[in-house]
Amino acid sequence: MGNNKKSKQAKKKQQASAATAPATLNGNGADQSDHEGRLSVDAESPTSPVKDSSPAPPETPARGTEPEPEQKVDLIVLAEQTKEAGNVAFKAKRFGEAVDLYTKAIELNPSEPAYLTNRAAAYMALKRFRPALQDCQSAQALQSTAPSAKTLVRLARCQLALGQPTPALSTLSAALDLEPNNAAAKALQRQVRDLEGHLRNFEGARSRRDWGMARLALDRCLSGIEGEGGEVPVEWRLWRIELELARSNWEAANIAANDAMRLFSNSPDVLTMRGLVLFLTAKLSQALQHAQSALRLDPGYEPAHKLRKRVKDVERLKEEGNNAFKTGKLDEATEKYTEALERVGENENEGSGGQIRATLLSNRATTLLKLQRHEEALADTDASLVLLPTSFKALRTRARIHLHMEKYENAVADFKSALEQAGMDGTDQDVRSLRDDVKKAEAALKRSKTKDYYKILGLARDCTEVEIKKAYRRESLIHHPDKGGDEEKFKLVVEAHSVLSDPRRRQRYDLGEDEDGQNDGMGGGMGGGVDLSELFAQFHGGGMGGGGFHSHSHSHSHGGFGGGGGYGGRYGGAGRTQGGYSPFGF
Repeated sequence: MGNNKKSKQAKKKQQASAATAPATLNGNGADQSDHEGRLSVDAESPTSPVKDSSPAPPETPARGTEPEPEQKVDLIVLAEQTKEAGNVAFKAKRFGEAVDLYTKAIELNPSEPAYLTNRAAAYMALKRFRPALQDCQSAQALQSTAPSAKTLVRLARCQLALGQPTPALSTLSAALDLEPNNAAAKALQRQVRDLEGHLRNFEGARSRRDWGMARLALDRCLSGIEGEGGEVPVEWRLWRIELELARSNWEAANIAANDAMRLFSNSPDVLTMRGLVLFLTAKLSQALQHAQSALRLDPGYEPAHKLRKRVKDVERLKEEGNNAFKTGKLDEATEKYTEALERVGENENEGSGGQIRATLLSNRATTLLKLQRHEEALADTDASLVLLPTSFKALRTRARIHLHMEKYENAVADFKSALEQAGMDGTDQDVRSLRDDVKKAEAALKRSKTKDYYKILGLARDCTEVEIKKAYRRESLIHHPDKGGDEEKFKLVVEAHSVLSDPRRRQRYDLGEDEDGQNDGMGGGMGGGVDLSELFAQFHGGGMGGGGFHSHSHSHSHGGFGGGGGYGGRYGGAGRTQGGYSPFGF
């Protein structure tokens, strides 16, 4: 019994001695935890802590108590090992994998700024400068007591890539205060100052409305960012669209707006600006949709409200003008087009109203042409073609105005230009119609160099048969020699009537075929193929009887071309009265 009691006491002393023994050493013979609870690991050859074979740890401590020092050591070591794995992936240019590994390291040890700057470098390699910028700023905050020039240079590079030259210069100034001879900081500083200079040039040229110089300066700004794979600020994208609008470069404005939409599809600014481009290029329904989309994103966005109202007003007034024109209410149509033009305006920053203004001017010109207000119509078509030189409709309208104003060479030129443009933009029917117009204009030009039968009779080219008869009677009374008229002019009146009163001869004449007043035995206004010069010779020299130039002969004629008939008998022939021909053949 005594021996057993002594054995038990010895065992208790042994256990007490074990409880006060020093901490277990790791595999390298070092204490697992230093006074801060961290394990120093070689950055190039990271090693995992070696766990001893001691019994399982005691039960989990109650909530609110500090974790065991050994657990802290494990997280920090694991974070460092993960960072090193990220370095390996970065050097192998597996940047996406490097980002993932650095992210895990940050989660394990969020107080280490090196992990943030490493992940920023991986983001920058992927041209993802916005998250890289955030990482650099977070690392800078962790280094507030001892900032790193390397972190600042990296931050400035991100600011440059995002089009922020002023903050970048401030950051580089801080980096050079820390390391005045930092070559990377100095080189980047020169690059940022170049960009800042281009921005100043752009702003100056834009304020002077020197759009070409402003475009050149902005292009240099954009290339400075895009060349580095950076992200061009949305404001710069909007500037590009504004410049193209001011330069009336509609295709470039549309491309710039589409680029901005692709990158910033949820920006009310971009949606409204693209809506403006669509409005000025006469795509009214699409412009309205963009304004409404901008308002769904920001119901209080004033530029979108103004654009929506403007588009709806112009769309309504244009449609009302078109309907009035179709129903023959020409004065009302002119008023509606004028109101729509006032809503569009002539702002130089908007390409002086653009294609929608050109369309409305062309529509009003067509209406004014119908109202016989040729000078006003010509002014509208000229203004329309300044804004949109490729409009075949405006060219066609101006050609028709030139015809009415007897400017035949201009009419031919405009019809040909309209035909060429219609081949690209118009329908087959437009092309066929313009081909006929060209032929008619060329015929009118040819007639203008010889005899214009319509002009001789004082007729429009689309006159009716009834109008031709009335004009013939009127001009015959004026120019009949027995009434004191001019003999040569009377000959031309008879000649013009003989051609225009015959539908087939008139058609040939309208197409530019030679017509000299003779009917080639096909009948006509002179009543047979009588040569006027021979006819006059007979009257003056006899041959068919005397007769002379009796003023009373226009009243009655009893002998046809015989004696006493006068000019009534000589130029009659289209109809008879009792006993002979009527004076003018009506």
